[in-house]
Amino acid sequence: MSGQERRLAWQDTLSGFPLPGRCAKPRQTGCTMVSDKRLGLSETRDLLELAGDYIDLIKLTFGTSALYPETVLREKIQLIRTYGVDVYPGGTLFEIAVWQDKMELFFECAAELGFTGIEISDGTISLSTQERRRAIQRAKALGFKVVTEVGKKKGAPLSVRRMQQMITDDLEQGADQVIIEGLESGKDVGIYARHGKVKEAEMEALVHELPSSETVLLWEAPLKSQQVRLIKRFGPNVNLGNIAPEDVLTLEALRCGLYGDTLEFCLEQAAGRR
Repeated sequence: MSGQERRLAWQDTLSGFPLPGRCAKPRQTGCTMVSDKRLGLSETRDLLELAGDYIDLIKLTFGTSALYPETVLREKIQLIRTYGVDVYPGGTLFEIAVWQDKMELFFECAAELGFTGIEISDGTISLSTQERRRAIQRAKALGFKVVTEVGKKKGAPLSVRRMQQMITDDLEQGADQVIIEGLESGKDVGIYARHGKVKEAEMEALVHELPSSETVLLWEAPLKSQQVRLIKRFGPNVNLGNIAPEDVLTLEALRCGLYGDTLEFCLEQAAGRR
């Protein structure tokens, strides 16, 4: 159900939202990616009925979709698509397929099951540049929305320069968006320090001279403090991912200034303009 078809509560009471400019679906900026670890059909339906307007992608995270009964998986994928939301299996399942030399079969099966997207990642395995390029090109040729992921789950972190090179190359090969790894914890990975605080210098260096970063980058940000910081830095239409299903409305409230953390930001901005 699109936002144009349903009326919001308080619509005629408030003079717009405190943080204006939020993009409506379909959109290229302001995307929210939900990480789904265990939702059944009823829970998925409830989530989409309440918050489908605020969700752009659902990732059946890790390799969890391999544990679904096939009939349930097919029904869930179709349900998600009915609400205009892209759905894709997590990057871990792709990495397992590559490790087992089953990438082509994996892509074919994903298409046949009804998935609309594919994540290309090497957070655990190693992919050569040529293998990564070939995977992106093949997934695009099969009609998938392709999201790639930059970053390692363990071991030495990638340099900012290396991340920029990978992002640029992925986009040149046809990737639609590039995820900046944040893990489920949001700690000690990518642009996040040990306790989850954003490493400002790394974040700024990463987007420096990267064209259209607001459109192509999707920041995994599972912690509210990270979501707040990224919204304050890049605005309400920053692309954010690894959002828990129960946090979708909270994030949307942050994007619109309907939560104290960003309402305070709006008040500060308004005071500064006087």
